[in-house]
Amino acid sequence: MTITIREGGPDDLPAILRMLDSGVEWLVSQGRTRQWGTEPLSGNKTARAVERAVAEGTTYIAEIDGEPAAALVLADGPGAHLAHLPAPGEPERYIRWLASDRRFKGRGAGGALLAHAAEVTRRAGVGLLRVDCYAGDDRKLVAYYEANGFTPTHAYTHGPDAWPGQVLARRVG
Repeated sequence: MTITIREGGPDDLPAILRMLDSGVEWLVSQGRTRQWGTEPLSGNKTARAVERAVAEGTTYIAEIDGEPAAALVLADGPGAHLAHLPAPGEPERYIRWLASDRRFKGRGAGGALLAHAAEVTRRAGVGLLRVDCYAGDDRKLVAYYEANGFTPTHAYTHGPDAWPGQVLARRVG
């Protein structure tokens, strides 16, 4: 098995949306519907948000043996949905999306992309890499980011259903 990382773009949107849909399907099979709901994300407003993020940031695709296995979008800051949180007070890179195809679960594509994002951030002379994620249920997603070198910084809720989120930060320089 070989993981390679390449820069992506708008042509990768169908693959990224398939990754997100496979995540929804897996979460539903686990009875974990609060994170992303029960319907495919490719058919709702999330698809437009992913398209916007890809246009505004830099997309990286991790391929396993030549097949897209995970995607990450890196930008200069969080999206508007986090505008209410305190700014970090320094330049940063922000992971807007990280998604993986569940067929490749446990093969390290997501971790490889996180390490790549840290290296890209460091090479740009920026010392702070941040991400936000779902923090409900058993906080497994928060634990995943912690295992990849991130530290929780700000908890928040979003929207009328008080969706629980967590911002995490990693020093890279």
